[in-house]
Amino acid sequence: MANNGHGLGFEQKLWSAADKMRNNMDAAEYKHVVLGMIFLKYISDSFESVYNKLKDDPEGLADPEDKDEYLAKKVFWVPKNARWGYIQDHAKQTEIGKIIDDAMELIEKENSSLKGVLPKDYARPALDKRRLGELIDLIGTIGLGDAESKKKDILGRVYEYFLGEFADAEGKKGGQFYTPRSIVRVLVEMLQPYKGRVYDPCCGSGGMFVQSEKFIEEHQGRINDVSIFGQESNPTTWKLAKMNMAIRGIDCNIALGDTFHNDQHKDLKADFIIANPPFNISDWGGERLREDVRWRYGTPPTGNANFAWVQHMLYHLSPSGVMGIVLANGSMSSNSSGEGDIRKNLVENDLVDCMVALPSQLFYNTMIPACLWFLRRDKGERNGQVLFIDARKMGTMVTRRNRTLADEDVQKIADTYHNWRKGEDVDELGYAKSASMEEIEKHNFILTPGRYVGTEEEEDDGIPFEEKMGELTTQLAEQMREGARLDEEIKKNLESIGFKVE
Repeated sequence: MANNGHGLGFEQKLWSAADKMRNNMDAAEYKHVVLGMIFLKYISDSFESVYNKLKDDPEGLADPEDKDEYLAKKVFWVPKNARWGYIQDHAKQTEIGKIIDDAMELIEKENSSLKGVLPKDYARPALDKRRLGELIDLIGTIGLGDAESKKKDILGRVYEYFLGEFADAEGKKGGQFYTPRSIVRVLVEMLQPYKGRVYDPCCGSGGMFVQSEKFIEEHQGRINDVSIFGQESNPTTWKLAKMNMAIRGIDCNIALGDTFHNDQHKDLKADFIIANPPFNISDWGGERLREDVRWRYGTPPTGNANFAWVQHMLYHLSPSGVMGIVLANGSMSSNSSGEGDIRKNLVENDLVDCMVALPSQLFYNTMIPACLWFLRRDKGERNGQVLFIDARKMGTMVTRRNRTLADEDVQKIADTYHNWRKGEDVDELGYAKSASMEEIEKHNFILTPGRYVGTEEEEDDGIPFEEKMGELTTQLAEQMREGARLDEEIKKNLESIGFKVE
C-alpha cells in the first residue's frame, strides 16, 4: 500500500533513502534520474486513478483504454508498457534501464506537450541497474498522482524538497535552477499575481510560476485568469521547468533560448514580472548589444548583466505592470561602468517602487548578499516616493549554513508594502522608511535600505566602555595580523611563478 506521506518529515526520509543510492554519481546527473522517475510515477498514478474509475463504471459505457477519455480530463495518456505497475514488475531485471527509456519515449509520442522533455538515458552503462531497481521500489511506496495525494500536494512537496536538496548538493551550479521558496514567497505575496500575464525571462525550474499558482489558489482566485510566459537558456533546466509545469497541469509558454540574444517573447507586455536572474554575470555577450532598444535608461556594462536584466524586464512590462527581481546587493550602490547612472535614471523616471534588503545565507549556492527590487510604471499616489525595507535581521537558521524566512516574516514584509501602497504611514526605525526623491538624491541615488531606515536604539548591555574598546582593539589586531599573513602568502605564490614583488 502506498504511503501518502502522513506525518511529518516523509520528504526528508525519501530524500535520505534516495541519496544513499547515489553511490559516486554526481548530484547534477543523479537529479535527472530521480526527478524523471518521480515524474513517471506521478503521471502513471494520475492515469491509474482515472483508469480505475472508468473500469468500475457500473453502466460500463466508458472504455478505460480510450485515450480521449483521459485527454478530456487533462490527464496524460500512459501506454501499457509505460505504466508504473509494468516498470515495478521489471525493476529487478538487468534491462530495466532500457524499459524506462522506452516508457519515456512512448509517453512523449502519445503526449505532444512532453515532446523532447523527458530524460531518456537510463540504459547507459554507468548507471547502476541494481540501484535503479531500488530507487523504483522506493518511489513505488509513495502515492503521488491519486486524488488523495493531489489534495495534499504530495508531489509538489516531494519535487520542491528534492529540487532544494539537489541545489544544496550541487553547490553553486544548483542555484541556477532553484530559488529558495521563502524568497519566492516574498516576491509573490508582494506582487499578488491574480490576473493577467506573468513573465519570468530566466525561469530555471519554474518555481516562481508554482508559487504564483499556490498564491492564486490560496486566495480563491482562478488559475485560468493567468497566462504564464517564461524563457530558460539551459536545455536541461528547461526540461525540468516543463516537467514541473506538466505535473501540476499548469498551461504555460516556456521557451528555450538565450533571453538577451534570442528573446522568444519579443512582443510580450506582462502585467507581472517575477525573476531571480544569475548574479553579476560577466559573459552575457553585452558587447554585441551596445545599441539595443531595451537600454532606455543607459547601456549596461559588458562585465555585469544585472542592469541588462532590469531593463530587459522593464521593456516587457505593461503600462500598469509591476515587477519584482532578486539581485546582488551591489546593484543598490555600484557606480562602476555607468551602473550608478542607470540607477539614477530609474529613480528619476520614478520607476523604483520598493527596495528590500534580505538576510544573509538564504541561498543554497552563494554567500553573496541579495536584495529585492520592485519597479512599476504607474505608482499612483506614491509617485515620487520609494519604500525601503531592511529585513536583514529576519529569518531563522534551519541548518548551520542556511536560513529561511518564516511565514510571519514573509507576511510582515508583504503587509508593510501593501499598507504603504494604500497610503498608510509604515515608517519604523531600523526597519521601514518611505523616502522622497530629494532624500534619495542626497544619498547619490544609492538604494541600500540601511541608509534610509536608521538604526534602532540598542539597549545598554551593561558591558563597560573600556571593556568593549579592549575587545574591539584585540579583534582589529588579529585581523591585521591575518591580513599581513595573507599578503606574505600571496607574495610567495607570485614569486614562485616568476613575478618579483617589491
